Amino acid sequence: MNILITGASRGIGAATYDLLKSRGHDVVGHSSRGGEDLLAAELTDLDAPRKLWDSALERLGGRVDVLVNNAGIYEGVADDSTDSDWHSAWERTMRINLYAAADLCRLAIQHFRERGGEGRIVNVSSRAGSRGDSPAHWHYAASKGAMLAMTKSIARGYAAEGILAFAVSPGFTVSEMTDEYLQGRGGEKILAEIPLGRVATTTEIAETIRWLATEAPASATGANIDVNGASYVR
Repeated sequence: MNILITGASRGIGAATYDLLKSRGHDVVGHSSRGGEDLLAAELTDLDAPRKLWDSALERLGGRVDVLVNNAGIYEGVADDSTDSDWHSAWERTMRINLYAAADLCRLAIQHFRERGGEGRIVNVSSRAGSRGDSPAHWHYAASKGAMLAMTKSIARGYAAEGILAFAVSPGFTVSEMTDEYLQGRGGEKILAEIPLGRVATTTEIAETIRWLATEAPASATGANIDVNGASYVR
């Protein structure tokens, strides 16, 4: 399969990129700065998703079978911050976590339909999208909750054409985004609420994404897979 994955330079994205390539798939990865065969695109730029899609399509010989939207940020903003800082944080988080993913989903669907249908989208959401997050991360939870609603809408709207959409919702994961926090005082509190007794690994999340991207049955379209050690069970 020909696969495009965003946010492939570290953490979950890097693990997924490596796993998919090891299974023989043709994979194009993305990061904000590019490098090491990754396409560069700063997703705060309105034009970036289309430029990234076009570049990936060219590199993959004009065909993309799977889109994995993994790029995202987790940046806090205090509820008593200035209006300017508050609005900037919301705009940046929504632009990267949701709007860019929506643009890429739209482009993928157009591409799938132009070639007669069939294709897969996997959106990496978060436990926060279902249960909420900390007082400093309203915007993050909102962006991931909206991603889940978008995924369900795509699944319902295009299933008849063989276009499938899935979501993955990790809890805290051992990665560059969370390692410092987990090593600090906040780590004990996090572990205390995970029945499994540990946070998920990037390898576990990558395997879930791989399965959805390449093997999950069509009837599972619209599913959101929780990978959080039972810290949130729906």
